[in-house]
Amino acid sequence: MNGLPNEPAIAARDLCKAYSGVDAVRGVSFDVAPGEVVGFLGPNGAGKTTTVRMISCFLPPTSGSATVYGVDVRSRPRDVKRMLGICPQEDNLDPDFDVLKNLLAYGRYFGIPGREIRARAERLLDFVQLGDRKKSAVQELSGGMKRRLVLARALLNEPRVLILDEPTTGLDPQARHAIWTRLRGLRATGVTVLLTTHYMEEAAQLCDRVIVVDHGRVLMDGSPASLVEREVGHTVVEAWNYEPTFAAFLGSLPGRLEEVGDRLYFYPAAGDHVERLLDERFPGQERLIRRATLEDVFLKLTGRALRD
Repeated sequence: MNGLPNEPAIAARDLCKAYSGVDAVRGVSFDVAPGEVVGFLGPNGAGKTTTVRMISCFLPPTSGSATVYGVDVRSRPRDVKRMLGICPQEDNLDPDFDVLKNLLAYGRYFGIPGREIRARAERLLDFVQLGDRKKSAVQELSGGMKRRLVLARALLNEPRVLILDEPTTGLDPQARHAIWTRLRGLRATGVTVLLTTHYMEEAAQLCDRVIVVDHGRVLMDGSPASLVEREVGHTVVEAWNYEPTFAAFLGSLPGRLEEVGDRLYFYPAAGDHVERLLDERFPGQERLIRRATLEDVFLKLTGRALRD
């Protein structure tokens, strides 16, 4: 089960999943290298979680294939699950057990000896900064503490691949950054991470590479910085309370112009001194000039319309 040299940690080939004739995933293909942290991004209903659940052996593919270190998810799901650590969207902790017992009970599913389970559990609780709460009831924990406990549980079997499905959704900024700190600490261990998230800053902070999906297909694949550079550029101009003459002026410059509601977004071509030009021609215009981000790429690729 060690895999071949240079073999992908995760390999998906033309993965498809249909529900009652509706295609949720339509031929998704990608690789994740050993030790790589990859973000899987997309709006609601894009097929992210369905793809992750197929790789995790929770859903059988309708067609296509997926392997984890060369082990097929269809034919050898038990072997695949032994290599995975799963941090699901929901906090499915056992409310009848305290913090430490949640980990001890989970470890038994992997046949880990009792003494080793306890040693790993206490080490992981320290890692996620819950060492002083090991006797606390789950109900006493805050949302951020529960997410850190779910992360510790996912690491208990010392997985080769860690799958994080929206690990910080609903958390306040302090709790989110605490999770980020713990995840950055994992990079040195060489564990491979596949992360789904709606937070573009989270993907930019944590991921070596991001894969953008929509309508069940891969739209784009690359490092966060390279995607921003290629798809958007360095700078974004946001303007509001503007006159048609201002929009016409921006439209005459090299770059891409987008009107969304009462806002105007302009993505100038590289090397264009747009700030100087606006200061000269429209000094009183209400505007913001900022660096382009991964969120700009995401909105360009998937649109700004709300999804249910």
